[in-house]
Amino acid sequence: MDAFSAAAEPNRRRILQLLASEPRTVSDIAAEFTVTRSAVSQHLLLLADAGLVTAEKVGRQRIYRVVPDGLRSLQAEIDRFWTDELDLLVADAHAHAHPNRSNP
Repeated sequence: MDAFSAAAEPNRRRILQLLASEPRTVSDIAAEFTVTRSAVSQHLLLLADAGLVTAEKVGRQRIYRVVPDGLRSLQAEIDRFWTDELDLLVADAHAHAHPNRSNP
């Protein structure tokens, strides 16, 4: 799963917000949600697969933290998407405002 798709789900975005403040265990993260610990683990696996989080095994626990380069890549992807969508919106608005003109 790509980073954009992984971050599209609200629970995964919330997990990223939590991990941005400090590294946490699955139990720490799960305590912030109404979904099961297993569901949180699945979300973390998808985020890890997308390169947005990483886990370090410490004893019997895994400590999850964000991957700064992964978040930068996600930001760049969002910026590209947002710019492209705004360009299309402006072109569409122009076409509707001036139906007898061609787009610039």
